[in-house]
Amino acid sequence: MQHITGIARNQMVFTSLEDSISEDNSVRFVDAFVENIDLKALGFVLQTLKTEGRPSFNTQTFLKIYLYGYLNGLRSSRKLEKECVRNIELQWLLFGLVPNYHSISDFRKNNPAGLKMLFKVFVSFLKDADLIAGETIAIDGTKSRAHNSKKANFNQKKIDKHLAYIEEKTQQYLDELAKNDEKENSITITKIQEKIERLKKNKLRYELLEEKLKASGEPQISTTDEDSRALLVQGQVVEVSYNIQAAVDAQYNLVVSTHTINRNDRNALSAIAIEAKKNLGVETFTALVDKGYHNGRELTQCKEENIITIVAHPEQGKSNENGTQPDYFVSKFIYNKEDDTYICPENQVLKTTGRWHKKTRDRDSYEFKKYRTPACKECAVKSLCTSRTGGRELSEANHEYN
Repeated sequence: MQHITGIARNQMVFTSLEDSISEDNSVRFVDAFVENIDLKALGFVLQTLKTEGRPSFNTQTFLKIYLYGYLNGLRSSRKLEKECVRNIELQWLLFGLVPNYHSISDFRKNNPAGLKMLFKVFVSFLKDADLIAGETIAIDGTKSRAHNSKKANFNQKKIDKHLAYIEEKTQQYLDELAKNDEKENSITITKIQEKIERLKKNKLRYELLEEKLKASGEPQISTTDEDSRALLVQGQVVEVSYNIQAAVDAQYNLVVSTHTINRNDRNALSAIAIEAKKNLGVETFTALVDKGYHNGRELTQCKEENIITIVAHPEQGKSNENGTQPDYFVSKFIYNKEDDTYICPENQVLKTTGRWHKKTRDRDSYEFKKYRTPACKECAVKSLCTSRTGGRELSEANHEYN
């Protein structure tokens, strides 16, 4: 049986790039979109015409490559350069031009503001085309591991631990030197002195890291990917990562806002929600988020920006034989906003002195009040409610009921 055969490789074929691209190919939209926007107005760094030397590529060329790569999941500048050679869609889009990978990389590096504005323009275009409703937006984040290892991520506690170890080992080697002086063993003395010198260099390195950490005002510092941080990825698993936030419109699941941060979801809601509002150009919308975003301060900022937020309530606590039982979780206490009190499941009133206390964490600080009742001392079910000797105590942040 004869197999299907192709055309001869040395056969001449008369065709054009235009004939190779179908009318509904998405690459035609990329071409039309780039050709009809004002790059200078968006903040792009334009390539200037030179009177001498090799002519430069038009900035539009690099933007077309960037958008095509984004559309097809191509992030590497080297891969994009290869695609310019072998990909017929890119050949059509770029009129056969093949920029160097380094130039493609420089375009992305030099135009962060322009690319951000372009995204906003594109969201406006989708909204005008009725592809985005701008009414209900789902927000979530995903962790992306950095190249920075855990060993190359430091906080003050970790630096102190290394410095203490160096001090301990240095003293140990000095004691060994003193003992060897009596024996006059020159070979052993030389090896110990080499170790002490190495420890001095390491100590200097950690002291410089400590100075850099204090100057940054950050709780952590990474030496490879400087913007990455040790983040809780899942359960108790911690990785040095970035947190990529995305806001997606409910109508056709199109992304309306995205940015990358180096903190957990708990402190991320207001920034991504407000950015989505600006991109959409709307007065209000409803944001849907999971319990990881439950933070009174962030919810208050969204409320001030007229953003309606629906957030899953986190678990109030865990039940065990010696701790709070489910019937006495915080969710079972009723808050009375008029007189600023709580009523517990046993119908006792928890009051506050009105004094504000302050709690500060790595990036988050807030004020809260404490609510107590003397009835706890004689309560028959106290063991089911709390293990505190002084009785049950509730704490609420100042933004919870504003």
